[in-house]
Amino acid sequence: MTKKRKHQEDFQKVKLKVGKKKPKLENATDTTFKTKAIQIPEQLKEDGVLPTQNRKLNIKDLLSQMHHYSPGVKHNALLGLKDLLSQYPFVIDAHLSNIISEVAAVFTDKDSGVRGAAVHLLQFLASKIRAEQIAPFFPLVSAHLSSAMTHISEGIQEDSLKVLDVLLEAYPALLTDRSIILLKNFVELISHQQLSKRLKSREKLSWMLSVNPNRRVTSQQWRLNVLTRLKKFLQAVVDGSSEIEDEGLQEQKDSPHSVRNPICISWKVHANNQQHIQLFENGGLRPKINSSFRLRSLASVMDSAEKGLSSAENLKGFIEIIIPLLIECWIEASPAQSAPILGNLLESESQQLMQQVLSIIHLLWKLTKRHDETYKMELWLRMNYLVDFKHYFMRHFPYSLQETVKHKKKDSCKGNKYCMTSSNSVDHLLLNLTLCDIMVSLASTATLQMDSGWLDMIRKFVTDTLQDGSKLNSKQVNRLLGVTWRLMQIQQNKVATEPLIKAVYTLYQQRNLLFPVRTLLLKFFSRVYQKEDLRTQRIRSRSKVLSRWLAGLPQQLALLGLRNPELSNQLIDIIHSAASRSNKELLQSLQATAARIYDPLDGALVLLPAEAQRRLVQLVYFLPCLPASLLACLSRCCIMGRMSSELAATLIGILHMRSSFAGWKCQVQDNSVNDVDYFSFLFSTLIGFSRDELTDLQGIRGKPHISQTQLSPVRLYLTDLDQFLHHWAVTEMICHSLSTIPSQSQCFDILQTGICKYLVGLVVIPDSTAGSVLCAINKLLDQACILSENLHKFLASCCYSLLYFLLTLDKEDAEHVQKRDMLWASCISALALLPRLLRLMLQSLQVSRICREELPVVAQLLRLLMQHGQLRSHMITNEFLVQQIIKDIMTLKSGEVQEQWLTDLHYCFNIYLASHPQGPGPINAVY
Repeated sequence: MTKKRKHQEDFQKVKLKVGKKKPKLENATDTTFKTKAIQIPEQLKEDGVLPTQNRKLNIKDLLSQMHHYSPGVKHNALLGLKDLLSQYPFVIDAHLSNIISEVAAVFTDKDSGVRGAAVHLLQFLASKIRAEQIAPFFPLVSAHLSSAMTHISEGIQEDSLKVLDVLLEAYPALLTDRSIILLKNFVELISHQQLSKRLKSREKLSWMLSVNPNRRVTSQQWRLNVLTRLKKFLQAVVDGSSEIEDEGLQEQKDSPHSVRNPICISWKVHANNQQHIQLFENGGLRPKINSSFRLRSLASVMDSAEKGLSSAENLKGFIEIIIPLLIECWIEASPAQSAPILGNLLESESQQLMQQVLSIIHLLWKLTKRHDETYKMELWLRMNYLVDFKHYFMRHFPYSLQETVKHKKKDSCKGNKYCMTSSNSVDHLLLNLTLCDIMVSLASTATLQMDSGWLDMIRKFVTDTLQDGSKLNSKQVNRLLGVTWRLMQIQQNKVATEPLIKAVYTLYQQRNLLFPVRTLLLKFFSRVYQKEDLRTQRIRSRSKVLSRWLAGLPQQLALLGLRNPELSNQLIDIIHSAASRSNKELLQSLQATAARIYDPLDGALVLLPAEAQRRLVQLVYFLPCLPASLLACLSRCCIMGRMSSELAATLIGILHMRSSFAGWKCQVQDNSVNDVDYFSFLFSTLIGFSRDELTDLQGIRGKPHISQTQLSPVRLYLTDLDQFLHHWAVTEMICHSLSTIPSQSQCFDILQTGICKYLVGLVVIPDSTAGSVLCAINKLLDQACILSENLHKFLASCCYSLLYFLLTLDKEDAEHVQKRDMLWASCISALALLPRLLRLMLQSLQVSRICREELPVVAQLLRLLMQHGQLRSHMITNEFLVQQIIKDIMTLKSGEVQEQWLTDLHYCFNIYLASHPQGPGPINAVY
C-alpha cells in the first residue's frame, strides 16, 4: 500500500445516508438547559389591585396620559389624578416622585386649561405633602417654576405666578433656598436690559421697565401682580431669618438663642449647702466673650449663589437692580407733577402699586440689618438713594384717597384723614407709615441738621395720627410705634421726645382697644421706661407722661382681672420691673390698689393662673406698707385654696422677711409690717377659717359632716380632703415662721390668748383647725411656757375628739383615711409633751355617761395609749385613772359574755401597767 493511500485513510469522509440523523461529534457542547418559574404572589397581587378612579384608571395609567399630545387627555388625566389621590391618599407616598415630576412638567404646557388643572392639583398636593417629604424633589419643581417664569409665552408667565403663590403658601423655606435665581426671574418679568451702544462699554448693564402690548392686562396691572409676589417672597426670606431685629414692636419669634431657661432653686436645699447656684452674665442668654477674634459663619464658606440674600454682595447687587425699577413704577403711579397738597388724589390701582413698592423697599431694608456691618450698609443706602427718595417719595407726602370716597357712611375712622380704606382693601395709612419707616431708617443723630426738613414732616404726621382718636389695627400701630421709636432715637432730648410719648399715651387711653394693639403699646412704654431708667442715673429728668402711665398700671390690673389673662400677665411683668427699680409713682399707686388686687373674692391674685399668681405674690415684697386690712386679705387668700399651698407658703415667707423678726442685720423699713398685725395674720392663717365661718359651723348637726362623742364637748367638722391638705401645708409654714421668732415664750402667750379668745367655747371645730392648733402648740412649747386651765381643757377635748374620729373612721372612706397619720401624730405629740393634757383627757372618759356602742372605742384608745412608747411613762403615772376607767367598763359589761376587745384591754393593762413595780396591784383585783 502506498503512502498516499494511507494518508487518505486517516481522513476519510463519513458518508451520510438519507433519513438518518447526523451522529454527534465527540467534542460537541451540550446546550440544553432547564428553567423553573419564580412565583412572587405579593407583587403580582399588588399590581392586580391598584386603586382606580371612576374611569377605572389607576395611577400608572393616569401618569402615562400626561405625555399625550392631546390637551384634553392631559387635562382629564390631571382631574383624574386629583380624584384618585383624594380617594386614596396613601397612593401619594408610594408614587410621590412620579407625581411631582409629571405635574411640574406641565407648568409650561401650551394649553391654559392644562396649566390651570396643574395648579389646582398642586394646591391639593400641597395640603397632603409635608415639607420634608417634598424637599428631595423641590429642585425639580423650582427648575420648572423658573422655566415657566422666564417663558416666552405671556400666558405661561401669568400662570407661573399662581404656581408661585401655592409654593409660597405651603413651602416658603424651600422656595427661598433658591432666592438668587427666582429674584432674577422677578426682575425679568417686568423689565429688560438696556442694550444701547453707550451702555455696552459699562461693566453693569442697567434695566428698564418693559411694556408688552400682547398681555391681557395693562402693564401697570402686570407689574402690580409681579411686585405683589415679590413682596411675598421677600417676606418669606425675612421670616426665615431669625437674626433680623425689627424696628417695630411686634412679638419676636422664638429662636434657640432667645429662649430664657430659668434656674429652679430650692431655698431649703440651698440653705443646707446641697445645691450650688451658678449665675450667668446677660441672664442666661448668649455668653459675652471679650475677644478680638470672630468665628467664621457657615455662610462664608458657601458659593455666592448658595448664600442668596444672606450675602451682602448679593443683596447690594439686587438692590442696585430693583430700586431703580421700583422708582420708575412709583413715578408712573404717583400723582401729577404739582405742588404737594394734603390728600393727593390717587387711583386705586396706583395706590396698590405704590404700596407694594414701599413694602418691597421696607423688606430689603430689614434684610440689610442682619449683616455684620450694618452701619456701613445704612451709610451706603443713604448715599445712593436718599436724594431720589426725598425727590419722588416725599414730594407729595402724605398720601390719601379721602376725596375719592363720596357716598361712604360715617364710621370710626372719620377723624383720620389718612386712614380711609377703599373697596380694594388698600390701607392708606399703612402706605404713609411704611414710607416714614423707610425714610427714618436713613437718618441718624449725626445727620439731624441736614434732614430736619423732612423729619419734621414725618414727626408731625406721626403725632397727628396718634392723637386724632381713630381706631387703628395692630399692623398700623406696630409700624407707627416703630417710626416713633426711631424718631426718639434720632433726637433724644426731652423737648423732642415728650410730645411723641404724649401722643402715644393719647392712643393708649382709648377705650376698647384691641388686645394686639394694647400689647404693642405696653411693650413700647416698657421699652421707653427701661431706656429712660438707664439714663436717669446720670440725668435726672423723668418723663411726666411716662410716670403717669406707670402710676395707672396697678389700677388697670385691678379692673382687668380675668377678662384678659395675657394682658394681665404683661401688666404684672411691667409693674414688677418698675417696682424692683423702686419707682416712686408706681409703688404709691400699687399701695393704693393693693386691697383690690389681693381681694380674696374677686382680686387678680385669686382669679389669674398660677404663674401670674406667683408674680403677684412676689410684688408683696415691694409694697411700701402692709396694713392690717391688706394682711387680712392675704390671710384669706392663703386659706381659701384658690392658690396653691406652695405659693401660700411663699407669701408667708415674704411677709416674715418684711417683719421685724426676720433677723436682718441692717434696719428694715420703718412701719412696713406692724408686729401686732403680723401675729394676727399668722393666727388667722393658722386657724384656717374666719370668725363668720366658725359661727356658721356651730349650727351644723349630724353626719356626714360632724363627728361627735358624748365624752367631749367639742364636735369636729370634717373638711374636704383638698381643703385639709392645703390647710395642713400652710400650717407647717406658719409653725416654721412662729418658731423663728426669738422670744418663744411671748409668742406662745400670744398664741394661747388667741386660742382662748376665739376658739375656746366653740362647740364645732374643723378637724384641720384642731390639728393645726395642736401642731403649733407642739412646735412652740418649751419649759418656760405656762398653759392656762381653759387651754388645757380645750386641748384635751380636741385630742379626744380627734382620736375618737380616727378610731371610728371607716377604712373604705378613702378621703378621710389620708388624714389619719397627720392628726394622730399631732395628738400623740401633744399628749407626750403635756402630761396634764393626758390626765385631763383620761379624767374626761366617764364611761357611765356614754352608750354601749362607744365602749369598744374607749377600750381601743386606752390600749393604743398604753402601747405607745412616748406615752408609756405618762400612762404609768396615771395608772389609777386607767384602772378606774377599766373598772367602770367592767361594771357596765357585768353579766354579759366577755368580748374580744375587753380581753385585749385586760391583756395590755397587765402587760404594760399592772406588772410595773410602782403599780397598785394586778388587774385581777378589779374583778
